Amino acid sequence: MAPKITDFVEDAGAPGIIAGIGAVLLAPVVIPVVAGIGKPIAKSLIKGGLVLYEKSRGAVAELGETFEDMVAEARAELAEGRQLPAVDVAGTSADNTPDNGV
Repeated sequence: MAPKITDFVEDAGAPGIIAGIGAVLLAPVVIPVVAGIGKPIAKSLIKGGLVLYEKSRGAVAELGETFEDMVAEARAELAEGRQLPAVDVAGTSADNTPDNGV
């Protein structure tokens, strides 16, 4: 059975009804004020997020470079100790097709 409007009115009582009417009457005044305050706050949060993203992006790139350097040093030490060919990790190209000296 579907609830009736009288059920809500009886459950809310007089304070609930008064609060509901007050909210309906004050909404046109309160919503623009809250939106005016909320927009600068939201913009500052977005700016902070962008700054944090850029800083973390640089830190991750630096960490990747450091890791590549350590891998290159380890390969060089292995090549020196075992006479393995040293591999240039940063200088490898994606095109591995032989050009037969051309």
